[in-house]
Amino acid sequence: MKHRKLPGTELKISEIGFGVWTVGTTWWGVKEDKVGVSLLREAFEKGINFFDTADVYGQGKGETILADALADHRREIIIATKFGYDIYTNKEERKGHSELPQCWGKSFIRNSCEESLKRLKTDYVDIYQLHNPRTEAILSGEVFETLDELKKEGKIRYGGVALGPDIGWQTEGILALQKGYKVMQIIYSIMEQEPSAGFFPLAEANQAGLMVRVPHASGLLDGSFDPTKTFDKGDHRNHRKEQWMKAGLEAVEQLQFLTKVDGRTLGQVAIQFCLSQPTIFTVMPNITSSKNLAEFVAASEKKPLTHEEQKTLHTLWQKELRMKLSQPLSDSVVKPSPVL
Repeated sequence: MKHRKLPGTELKISEIGFGVWTVGTTWWGVKEDKVGVSLLREAFEKGINFFDTADVYGQGKGETILADALADHRREIIIATKFGYDIYTNKEERKGHSELPQCWGKSFIRNSCEESLKRLKTDYVDIYQLHNPRTEAILSGEVFETLDELKKEGKIRYGGVALGPDIGWQTEGILALQKGYKVMQIIYSIMEQEPSAGFFPLAEANQAGLMVRVPHASGLLDGSFDPTKTFDKGDHRNHRKEQWMKAGLEAVEQLQFLTKVDGRTLGQVAIQFCLSQPTIFTVMPNITSSKNLAEFVAASEKKPLTHEEQKTLHTLWQKELRMKLSQPLSDSVVKPSPVL
């Protein structure tokens, strides 16, 4: 496993990270805690040292399951978690993938941090992220100052922003980097290159690091999406625009030429595509089994995409995929987006 240093920090993070959402919720098909714990431990054994979770995943479960699996290895791993959703006055499991109310006051942030530390069984968090913040939260001096206080107290090492829940959020991303946040989580993939590609120059100029989730475009690029299969109502693949998924499956056929090099899979190509950007320090694929864990981890050791291959993928997006995958869709086929 290769590692990348987060700009302006002492953190050396594995190129492949583990998004704990796959085992902290039931949205991706992992429904047994013992399976989730086993996957987290196996990931650590295979060289993954970065684990990204959130207090809202399973109303705290996304943090407790990480502690159950790896509390004994706390000094060997890097933990990122998130705050902002009020899971304390909204204690019931939320319906589907809908968003809970958010709160960005100082006392709320401090309480959220203390509760996360308890669930994670640790006395500090490496990266503490605003979870899906709107413009007001990003620009809030109170939020920024509170994170700075928590950092001085040793309860967090660095503050960050996790954009979402959809692919957009261009204004928020630009403002977060301009505000001074040094870590930002984005959605980026061969199938979804905008608006995140616009963050790269600004991240470089501000010495900020980007981490990527959904590199496989919700299953299109790792083979987990099957158009003939009916997924459970709670499964995240039921919350994509149907026409988008259909167009994406057609586009996948145009990418198969990339699998003829170095014995790599399309899933590994998708990860390497993200890692070809120097401002991206880790990629978090959806890990749901030992099989895809092994495949994704191996992507770090595969031959990097050549300049020509990268250029081909960017050109394909600009000339064909962007139009196919960005067409307005009727409300009848649009389903709520998952909150990650």
